[in-house]
Amino acid sequence: MNNLPPLRQSCPPGTCTCRRDELLETPGADVRILMLTRHEERRLLERLESVQSLDDLERLQQRMYDQLGIRMTVAPGHNEVRSMRGIAIEFAEQPGLCRKTRPAIAAAVRRGLEKQPEIAWRLLDAYDLLGGL
Repeated sequence: MNNLPPLRQSCPPGTCTCRRDELLETPGADVRILMLTRHEERRLLERLESVQSLDDLERLQQRMYDQLGIRMTVAPGHNEVRSMRGIAIEFAEQPGLCRKTRPAIAAAVRRGLEKQPEIAWRLLDAYDLLGGL
């Protein structure tokens, strides 16, 4: 009997660049990302939208890495930050992470920051962009 958790279904051929099949064929590869099923992805997006503090966001980032291997960085962009779009949300290259999941996670983080703008202020302050105020 196979006790593996359910894995994410593959995208239709030619539509995604996630390299899921390549990841599954590689012996010893880190396949934790494939445990992010569509249902679990929805739960993750809801959780990211409902962050309450910068510490909460940082804990979620760490849990995403620990449980799924997703390395996401949230930092002020290189240009001026006038809105939540100025916050740079970047992902480390990772086989198995669907091309649609990356922008969905980034959008959920931005929605969470829009709901709680003090998180964005704390993020800017953490990078000393508001240090002189």
